[in-house]
Amino acid sequence: MTFPVVGMVGGGQLARMTHEAGIPLGIRFKLLSDTPQDSAAQVVSEVVVGDYRDLDTLRDFARGCDVITFDHEQVPTEHLRALEAAGVPVRPGPDALVHAQDKGVMRARLTEIGAPCPRHRIVSDPADVAAFAAEGLAEGAEGDGFPVILKTVRGGYDGKGVWFVRSAAEAEDPFRAGVPVLAEEKVDFARELAANIVRSPHGQAVAYPVVESQQVDGVCDTVIAPAPGLPSQVAGEAQELALRIASELGVVGHLAVELFETRDGRILVNELAMRPHNSGHWTQDGAITSQFANHVRAVLDLPLGDPRPRATWTVMANVLGGDYPDMYQAYLHCMARDPQLKIHMYGKDVKPGRKVGHVNTYGDDLDDVLERARHAAGYLRGTITE
Repeated sequence: MTFPVVGMVGGGQLARMTHEAGIPLGIRFKLLSDTPQDSAAQVVSEVVVGDYRDLDTLRDFARGCDVITFDHEQVPTEHLRALEAAGVPVRPGPDALVHAQDKGVMRARLTEIGAPCPRHRIVSDPADVAAFAAEGLAEGAEGDGFPVILKTVRGGYDGKGVWFVRSAAEAEDPFRAGVPVLAEEKVDFARELAANIVRSPHGQAVAYPVVESQQVDGVCDTVIAPAPGLPSQVAGEAQELALRIASELGVVGHLAVELFETRDGRILVNELAMRPHNSGHWTQDGAITSQFANHVRAVLDLPLGDPRPRATWTVMANVLGGDYPDMYQAYLHCMARDPQLKIHMYGKDVKPGRKVGHVNTYGDDLDDVLERARHAAGYLRGTITE
């Protein structure tokens, strides 16, 4: 029996952890990586170093692969269409992936299918931003409608390509990139949530518990699974919304739907990601089947695994680089202090603010689980020294 070969475009930590999930299944991986030093290139046996933006490189890479999937969403849409036209299975396909690549396309399609979104539209210049802000004022209300959120429609991640603007004078920078700019209302939200689902080509789908995602400076810091205090009705609504979006857009593989929970109890779609996602890292140790294993199963059209949690609470805390580069020595303290701690490192050079790993903790007492995760992440970073 010949086991299939998954072609993974992108050599980051998501590819590294997806490859790890495929090992017990006997799945072979072929990697298209920017450099031999990339996170996944350190562990995958078959690595092609090349530019994912070059169509000939993608065509050569696809030879011998049974399916192509992704570590990121930056491959040009037209290149993916060319691969599909040549008979290469691409999952998720370009018709779905474009909604994670282009925020303008995403907002238009989500509005079309009736998914709840913040008020938004494409704007042409700072004066148009001011007009958009004013459109949000209630009749008779005073003020100018600011602040608003501006986003470049392509290329942003981890807070990059996003601006919080308080006036038209502050709205100059986004337009310098030379790409369309999306304006969105500033949502008065209580917290951020994420609904993670996985869908296969024949339409089987599973939904993980809805999680709370806590951000620091636009970067995911902590994820709590399940989201504490979330009414079951709202959790079900979020899962059903994510499943409907996946079906309507034809997503194959993992889909993360990032959500705002408003102060009046509604949920609004913030962003989409069509790949394993930071808000799903907790599933490595906290779910019966991880997001990575289910993504592999989905792109190969295998039966999906059980997404239910293994513990009452699981907390994921990102490990960011700091001024303490020798994280290996910090393992001794963290492992001795908490033998149940799960540490996942990405093989990256330590740089301030860079995601270099994450930790997972789990148990029945949320306060204890949170403290253990935050202590370990802080000690590995060097912000906690005892």
